[in-house]
Amino acid sequence: MTRTDAAVAVVGAGIVGSCIALELARRGLDVVLLDRGGPGEGCSFGNSGAVSAGSVAPLAMPGIVSTLPGMLSDPLGPLHLPLSYLPRALPWLLAFLASARPHRVERSVARLADLHQDALRLHRELAQEAGVPELLLERGHLHLYPDAAAFGKDAAGWRLRAQHGYPYEELDRDGILALEPAIGSRYRVGACLRSGHGTILNPHRYTSAIAAAAQRQGAAFQRAEVSGLHSEGRGWRIDTAGPPLRARHVVLAAGAWTPRLLRPLGVQLRLESQRGYHVQFRGPAPVSRTVVLADRKVFLTPMEEGLRAGGTVEFGGLERPPTPQRSSMLVRIAQEAFDGRDLGACSEWMGHRPCMPDSVPVVGPAAGLPGLWLATGHGHLGLTDAPRTALLIAEGLAVAER
Repeated sequence: MTRTDAAVAVVGAGIVGSCIALELARRGLDVVLLDRGGPGEGCSFGNSGAVSAGSVAPLAMPGIVSTLPGMLSDPLGPLHLPLSYLPRALPWLLAFLASARPHRVERSVARLADLHQDALRLHRELAQEAGVPELLLERGHLHLYPDAAAFGKDAAGWRLRAQHGYPYEELDRDGILALEPAIGSRYRVGACLRSGHGTILNPHRYTSAIAAAAQRQGAAFQRAEVSGLHSEGRGWRIDTAGPPLRARHVVLAAGAWTPRLLRPLGVQLRLESQRGYHVQFRGPAPVSRTVVLADRKVFLTPMEEGLRAGGTVEFGGLERPPTPQRSSMLVRIAQEAFDGRDLGACSEWMGHRPCMPDSVPVVGPAAGLPGLWLATGHGHLGLTDAPRTALLIAEGLAVAER
């Protein structure tokens, strides 16, 4: 049945919104989870599955100014911006570059480390509650580099990981092969992270199971596209194609679509879609854990369906069609990682990662708009941070209701 009232409406049934709905329902709140599609059918569907508590370094690090132009101008590089989209992306890019100042980076690192804490433990408990413990693989992550010089370029990021309690083991070629025998000859240096790092073997099934757990706790799921939000008295009216829904609180976890709902309320959220791609091969995966091709910015993940190769960043907004060359590039990179091995047929996917210039998600109450909460901008780490984001929203909402 279509609901027309609730204590809390959560807009967006991706991994973040589904975790929030579950946490609020656990606490006895009357919750409705809204999405135009099914749970996990948006950005969460194409996630690379990495639980990465050690990813405390923001994308904007000191030195990015000198490398950004070259990356952006290469249509097949890990980061691409079509010239026609430059005017739209420019304000975000300028804020991104400003975020690379050392004092800003230090602040971002501290906030990311706080949000990532206990991520693997929280996912372990979450997978158990959702009835899908088999989807959490706890074998750590392996980052690969062609040589010591390439590894050295990431030295700052590795120091930050170690400083925040995520030590790593540096590996030579033999050490790499001892963990992943199929890795090709390109990669001679590796770094293995074990503590705090794991893999979700099917992010779509995982998100769906969490949404189902929320419903078992009393939450309702409603398929509806939200077109507008309006403050009314001590609550909110949520416009959809059907009857409007009224709720005391609204949590916006709509990912890259969040700014569209905030602009009419006078809130300008500097959030940009970083369009990410994956190719999903069928059959047994040739790796047994998350493997990061650090020089290519590509993740190789053993999924239930087979090997998934995901990554790259493309600016282009929400309306442009996918760029086929990005998927073809991922196929080529995956094959090269295994010395040209034929990985078979694959499906292709493109989705919208909601990214803030400083890589720090927006989690908490919307200033000046009582009853409106934001849980967005998680970028590449929505899966990692979803359970703790849910805790922060639930705790904040409980304080507001006292």
